[in-house]
Amino acid sequence: MKFKKNELIAPIILSALCWLVYPYPAVAMWCVFFMASYSAIANDSIQTIGTFIASNSDKKWYYLWIYMGGIFIITVSYSWINYSGDISYGRLASKGLNEAPQNFKFLQVFAPVALLMMTRLKMPVSTSILLLSAFATQASSITSILSKSLFGYVIAFTAAIIVWTITTNLFEKYKNTKPSRIWLPLQWISSGALWSTWIMQDMANVAVVLPRSLTFDQFLVVTSFIFFGLGLLFYLRGDKIQQIVLEKSDIIDVRAATVVDFIYACLLYYLKVISSIPISTTWVFIGLLGGREIAINLRKNGGDYKKALKMIGKDTLFAAIGLIVSLIIALSINDNMRNQLFN
Repeated sequence: MKFKKNELIAPIILSALCWLVYPYPAVAMWCVFFMASYSAIANDSIQTIGTFIASNSDKKWYYLWIYMGGIFIITVSYSWINYSGDISYGRLASKGLNEAPQNFKFLQVFAPVALLMMTRLKMPVSTSILLLSAFATQASSITSILSKSLFGYVIAFTAAIIVWTITTNLFEKYKNTKPSRIWLPLQWISSGALWSTWIMQDMANVAVVLPRSLTFDQFLVVTSFIFFGLGLLFYLRGDKIQQIVLEKSDIIDVRAATVVDFIYACLLYYLKVISSIPISTTWVFIGLLGGREIAINLRKNGGDYKKALKMIGKDTLFAAIGLIVSLIIALSINDNMRNQLFN
């Protein structure tokens, strides 16, 4: 887990840019948005489009881009029209962030750069905690997300063990057979539904610095930038963090990818829509993949559960490091939040 010399150039340039623009709110706002939109989606791509990319490696990257990009435009357009110019589906208001920041501190502008660096190191990070906490004012909002994210991890881990304990032998039986034609459209539908649901919940992470009611011109800039950023992400086949998905057992099989996306979509729907519990989707996804890996290795003849435990430990460790960095940034920015936690 280290940077190559040429990979340090972009973070250094972006850090210098953050230092130059943070005193100028109008400029800083757009810089944070541009950096956050790519870094957040690139890091969270393992949750939403990672299995889609892995199981469609034989397809042209621009077919995948147009499909997912189209779903993105439809989803955010619906929010913009029905929530009076708000593209976050009202989630920012629910978090007490009713207004866009009027002034910026350096670490607030730097937060998406930190996220980008951790993405390059293949570290899954809770973008909700990192980006939203940089602008939060109450410690309770962070502690509630942390405790309920742990709950989400446990629920996802348990559900995955149950589902794949039941289905692993069935998948193993048909592993070397050609999937039925029905699996491809099912996988595209499940991945598209998951991607749309994620946008509804986590678009707030990149919109936190924007006006709560975007004009048409602002909306056009926002959607165009993210749409073409998605194109770059698909061209890079998920970038480096995609390795977290590719190292999991049999995930490039369209049948396995469909089941992963479907189960995760159900969990996300329950935890983020039916339930009002605020939660980090990253921790839910890591729990899902971890439980799946344990179940597969326990059910397989000759399964290496020690290897599975090592893989789970690595994913959890990286996520925990990202969490610590998020908290350091949030507490460094906000004196009031620091006092609430330690006094």
